[in-house]
Amino acid sequence: MQARGRWLSSEVKAFMIFALKFVIYFLIFEQNYMAETTTSGSPIRPLGDRVVVRPLTEQEMGTVSASGIIIPDTAKKEKPEQGIVVAVGKGKWNDDGDAYLAMDVAVGDKVVFSKYGFDEVKVDGKEYFIVSESSILGVFTTK
Repeated sequence: MQARGRWLSSEVKAFMIFALKFVIYFLIFEQNYMAETTTSGSPIRPLGDRVVVRPLTEQEMGTVSASGIIIPDTAKKEKPEQGIVVAVGKGKWNDDGDAYLAMDVAVGDKVVFSKYGFDEVKVDGKEYFIVSESSILGVFTTK
């Protein structure tokens, strides 16, 4: 077939439709990717279903009383780790592989996670934990 005037051949039309769909898909995917990765002052952007957690300070943990008395480590029993979420990944892919599953935690949540279910990272002298969402045991309802 020959293209005459303003009319295009069916092959050219099919290619243009394919290219347009590709560009639209790419723009939507990139927009969703950037929107679903949330960070708040974190030097690390977590991937997948991982979360970056800042460990609680001594005062936040309750190892320093309100009057400033330090409670020794021997008085504490072994308990799961706790921290504040500073960055959240975009989540896991669903079973079909066409969309991400929403994360159950958000930046600013105070969480408790498995004692051995995290990786410790130090950036600029600050300590962070990278935790898989499945290792997070719960979210405190009060902050």
